Amino acid sequence: MLFQLLSFLIIFPLCIAALAFINRKASAFAPLVYTGAGMLILASLMLLSIPLGGKTVMIPAHITWAEPVILISEIAISAFLLFLALKRKDIVVSSLVVASAGLLFWFYFGPGHAAHAENNLFLDPFSVIMGLIVGMIGSLIAVYAVGYMKDFCKHHREIPDRRPVFFGIIFLFLSAMFGVCFSNNLFWLFFFWEITTVCSFLLIGYKGDEPSVKNAFGALRWNMLGGLAFLVGIIYLYMSTGTVELDKALQLPKAVVLLPVVLISFAGMTKSAQLPFSSWLVGAMVAPTPVSALLHSSTMVKAGVYIVLKFAPVLEGTLAGFVVALIGILTFLMGSFICISQTDAKKVLAYSTIANLGLIILCAGVGTYEAVWAGILLIIFHAIAKGLLFLCVGVVEHTIGSRRIEDMSGLIMRMPRVSVMMQVGIAGMFLAPFGMLISKWAVLKALLDYNPFLALFLVFGSSATLFFWVKWIGKLLVIDRPYQKLEAKVSKDQMFALGTLTVLTILMCGFFSHVANTMIEPYVFMIYGKQMEMSAGNVTTMGIMLTMVALFPFSFLDSSRKVKITDAYLAGANTGERSHQFTSSLGGVKDMALKNYYLEDHFPEARLMGLGVGLAILLCVALAVIGGVGCL
Repeated sequence: MLFQLLSFLIIFPLCIAALAFINRKASAFAPLVYTGAGMLILASLMLLSIPLGGKTVMIPAHITWAEPVILISEIAISAFLLFLALKRKDIVVSSLVVASAGLLFWFYFGPGHAAHAENNLFLDPFSVIMGLIVGMIGSLIAVYAVGYMKDFCKHHREIPDRRPVFFGIIFLFLSAMFGVCFSNNLFWLFFFWEITTVCSFLLIGYKGDEPSVKNAFGALRWNMLGGLAFLVGIIYLYMSTGTVELDKALQLPKAVVLLPVVLISFAGMTKSAQLPFSSWLVGAMVAPTPVSALLHSSTMVKAGVYIVLKFAPVLEGTLAGFVVALIGILTFLMGSFICISQTDAKKVLAYSTIANLGLIILCAGVGTYEAVWAGILLIIFHAIAKGLLFLCVGVVEHTIGSRRIEDMSGLIMRMPRVSVMMQVGIAGMFLAPFGMLISKWAVLKALLDYNPFLALFLVFGSSATLFFWVKWIGKLLVIDRPYQKLEAKVSKDQMFALGTLTVLTILMCGFFSHVANTMIEPYVFMIYGKQMEMSAGNVTTMGIMLTMVALFPFSFLDSSRKVKITDAYLAGANTGERSHQFTSSLGGVKDMALKNYYLEDHFPEARLMGLGVGLAILLCVALAVIGGVGCL
């Protein structure tokens, strides 16, 4: 049954993608998306019924046609990317495609012709968590996208309506992500890894205009570089140890596998947009909002941190692991500080995503049982809350015509339900007792036991996150004038996706201890023989806090009630016509406005990014040297 379930999760979204590509009728794709999403959610929930007992279940999955299909698909992918790169005259992408394809073919028809994996698939508690994230959040994003893309086509009539192709790529993406989660054969994992790269490239460039194409190639460039490092790591692992299996690699001595692990970790850091590779994730904002949510929250970037966390036991206690941790904490710091000066909501979400991914990479580099426990918890809460926030921003942008935080003033009156959902998402990122704060507490504890010096950087970065999240949530709540109700414009499928993610955010906070006890701690105990537990008193205290926080949104849910808005008192200078205008001392009529501090001079994006990239390049060079020396 387990083999059938995993096969279904990988193959079924592929079938939905094929149907979407074949049937280009706009009237047919919506039922197809709803059906596909519903089936994936149910199938991913079935993962919870598998009795793992805190162990890894290995699945042989010997499929005779799998290797030829993978090889043919790799040829097709390489030919497709090479054609597009040559057409655009992108020498870097062309070179990376040729190098990767040449190396792969040499291995397949040379020393790797006898490479064999005893178990091609596996399932453990960590992969169950990843499967649930991909299946549930990815499917909800697809449902949301039905209404969003309909509005998108109305707002962008200059762009051809290619929605069936769009949804076909999304489901292909989900299929590949399931493959990444469950593949024990590293060459299978690499194949699915490359498909996610191609799909993200196509989704980022969906609009077809120059900024979209430019940023799509930027993402492709970095991810192809990471993919090449991944492939070199697998080949080196096989040439030196004779294995291409993830579970066996983790059982080998650190000195033997350190170099391939460093190379694969490098690939994970490019995929998760760590410095100096962060620019591609910021550039991905040009894509439609469902794409941003898919890449930033539940799938693309999570593949990167997933693979680095899987190899965390190898990195534990090594100099290479310490350098990986430094790259993670540097990314967290720079991403958090840059967020302070951003007025674009999607940019804030992008940089905060980069920052939180840095925390997960930090945990993987530290590699202790406490750090891995905290890293997995970060993955769960970040995926849900950040997915909710991206989708909320997309709805707001289409409704009010802007995604600037300053333009969201009084959103609690204009779009009360969406505003409450956005507040829940923001609270989930920084406010007690929501999960991200719990996760950061766990990271802090792990760092104090590992290296207190790194803990100081975590404290400084977390202070910055408090600043920019509070500014945003304050803008949603401030009321400085009468507002027109706009929420009726939001489609039902969008509200369904937002509401479900909101409920999931609250439920995960309320039942996080159960999730930790049944899913995270068994995995950590299986790897380290230790587990991290919270005391019953702490759990009770957090439950009380969550109950108090949960009562807060109810005061805003009755959007039909009459709310009286009076003029702000401006020392008797009000015009008497409009509540947000007043007569200045010089006689002119001025608009009253409440504006946040963004401190652009103190936290300039370009300067901080340049500094971060420079330091990260030095750390990457050090990581390469350490990995090379470690294999001697």
